[in-house]
Amino acid sequence: MKKGIRKFRRQIELQIFALLGIGYLILFSFIPMFGIVIGFKAYKITSGIEGIFTSPWVGLKYFREFFTDYRFGELLRNTIVLSSLKMLFAFPIPIILAILISECRNAPFKRLIQTASYLPNFISWVLVCGISTALFSQKSGVINQLLIRIGVIDSGIPFLTDPNRFWGLAVVLSIWKSSGWWAIIFLAAISGIDSTLYEAASIDGAGRLKRIYHITLPGIRGSIVTVLILSIGSFLGGGMVGSNFEQSFLMGNSANNAKSEIIQTYAFKMGMAQGRFAYATAVDLIQSCISIVLVIVSNIIVRKVADEGIF
Repeated sequence: MKKGIRKFRRQIELQIFALLGIGYLILFSFIPMFGIVIGFKAYKITSGIEGIFTSPWVGLKYFREFFTDYRFGELLRNTIVLSSLKMLFAFPIPIILAILISECRNAPFKRLIQTASYLPNFISWVLVCGISTALFSQKSGVINQLLIRIGVIDSGIPFLTDPNRFWGLAVVLSIWKSSGWWAIIFLAAISGIDSTLYEAASIDGAGRLKRIYHITLPGIRGSIVTVLILSIGSFLGGGMVGSNFEQSFLMGNSANNAKSEIIQTYAFKMGMAQGRFAYATAVDLIQSCISIVLVIVSNIIVRKVADEGIF
């Protein structure tokens, strides 16, 4: 006991940081979970906090209402397709980028690429959507104006209003914004690989591609598996790029609503715009339960296939 106290005192600065992090999680992640109960009650915002406990129970009424909603199929399709496209294209690109950066031997150019690739991560989605409007607007967008001037098209392309172009534009913007930041994780994993392995492989005549395939990729397999499982867990929210709600809410409009409306934006509008907080809670709870199942299933599959996992 005394040893533990002495150790705690020696690490007091680190312990304070850890306790602050734990306090943050408890305050903003665990305590709000008590509000989940309103998804099973006829709760109204006018009831205040007391209404969480005093509102009458309605059971699974709101869950059934969501599953029978005429837009349920469309919302589910949009959410799954948008998330699947991001998982398919956004997941491998940071790995490829990290490998390319690690293989670069020009130090100044390497630093330039690293900085330029992860800076977009610090730009808010509000600004990104503003930039995309300036670039892709049908009438005044830079891209359309350039294409018209060089004679490629006669009139502007409706990038921002055409439902069939929303998914592609959302994926491209997500990759541009997040790839550099996620590449840092894989670069850190690559830096931990024993350099003598590369030297030995070079002596044996292995080329750059063979060294990448037989040394780099196996060396960062643990990081890839961890990021993959976490991405699958947040699959419905956009995976590792995690931007489905921001993009759909900020870039969605009445013209592309058929492809831009997802479960998250639907729940937000039901709760904030229509004041149906109990119904919105039930919708979000469905999504959270699906995410938990995805994490558990993906971890089990990865453990059986690659003997890796996060728990």
